[in-house]
Amino acid sequence: MIKILHVEDDADIREIALMSLELSGEFDVLQCSSGQEAVAKAAAFAPDVFLLDMMMPGMTGRETLDNMRKDAQLGNVPAIFMTARAQHSEIEELFNNGAAEVIPKPFDPMALPEQIKLAMKKSA
Repeated sequence: MIKILHVEDDADIREIALMSLELSGEFDVLQCSSGQEAVAKAAAFAPDVFLLDMMMPGMTGRETLDNMRKDAQLGNVPAIFMTARAQHSEIEELFNNGAAEVIPKPFDPMALPEQIKLAMKKSA
């Protein structure tokens, strides 16, 4: 099972992503509704991959990742960002800052598990 830490402030998107990932049967999913919650729970969960919403109140996906990366145990966990603001310059900046993949919103729930597995292979 691939352990994935999914951080998303929108409850509907969390639910759709959870159903998509659980249906594949390949993921153990811990969902957090904020960056602060993710930072608090990440080390104990020891995820194989992060799936981070980019735009969240309080702490963005980038800020969440930066905070989690301060923990040596989480320093090399691949990060996948989901964003509705999929402009080329922003996507390029995410890749330059270590993103394994950027998935535009709205995302395809049927394709999500495979997109995550491909991103993990690329970052391995």
